[in-house]
Amino acid sequence: MFGNAPKALWSSWMPADDRNMIEIASKCLLIQTPNYNILFETGAGAYLSPHMKQRFQIRESRHVLLDALADQGLNHKEISHVILSHLHFDHAGGLLAPWEESRDELELLFPKASFLVGEGNFRRALAPHSRDLASFIPGLADMLERSGRLNLQNAGDCLNLDGVEIEFTESQGHTPGMLVSWIRAKGEILVFTGDLIPAHPWVNLPITMGYDRFPEGLIDEKKALLDRAMETGALLIYPHDPLCAASYLEYDSVKDKIKPARQVKELKTAV
Repeated sequence: MFGNAPKALWSSWMPADDRNMIEIASKCLLIQTPNYNILFETGAGAYLSPHMKQRFQIRESRHVLLDALADQGLNHKEISHVILSHLHFDHAGGLLAPWEESRDELELLFPKASFLVGEGNFRRALAPHSRDLASFIPGLADMLERSGRLNLQNAGDCLNLDGVEIEFTESQGHTPGMLVSWIRAKGEILVFTGDLIPAHPWVNLPITMGYDRFPEGLIDEKKALLDRAMETGALLIYPHDPLCAASYLEYDSVKDKIKPARQVKELKTAV
């Protein structure tokens, strides 16, 4: 998760167990308007078999996202838009029904939703490189296309849903065509960072993941995001952070770098 950064550095941010394993979350964002239920990401879901869950150290035995939607009085059939930063399994697996031994094929949930995916990442999911083949769910891209509700996005594309403005920028560093969502709602600017900044320790500019396809390019993209977020006072939402949902940023003049500030554990109370 920390690429070539030494453990002596990263273990102070996220302590590891005796196998060098760290806690990683898989979070989603729900925005509700009078006419729309907009979901950013779906997490890993529960589509994997018990054997594959063990391989990836996924602890939950149920579809946590469906439970969380139920807590908000919703079910997956009421979601109008699903916005996916990219189609790696830990971000898109929740699109699928929970694993059942008797089921031979994957089953797509969210029957009324438009699926918004970066065009570049959709093409990548159709024909992955051997370097990231294991990160994509076989057949998912085809299922999304067959649904008739796939909406491919590119950098600069925008949505306005009941006054919630969503602007998409693109990142190529983690995986080609990954979408970063800049959201303006009720005077607040929020950034769903995807895996460009998966959790608050990765605000540190040179820190990248071993999963990133093009780390040097990712650092340049991260700097552009951080500079814009500082200028606009944006709240960064981290999909993989087990400690906080989001944070603002501040400039540390002593260390001459941008760092997280005012961390938010429960985003619902902040916006």
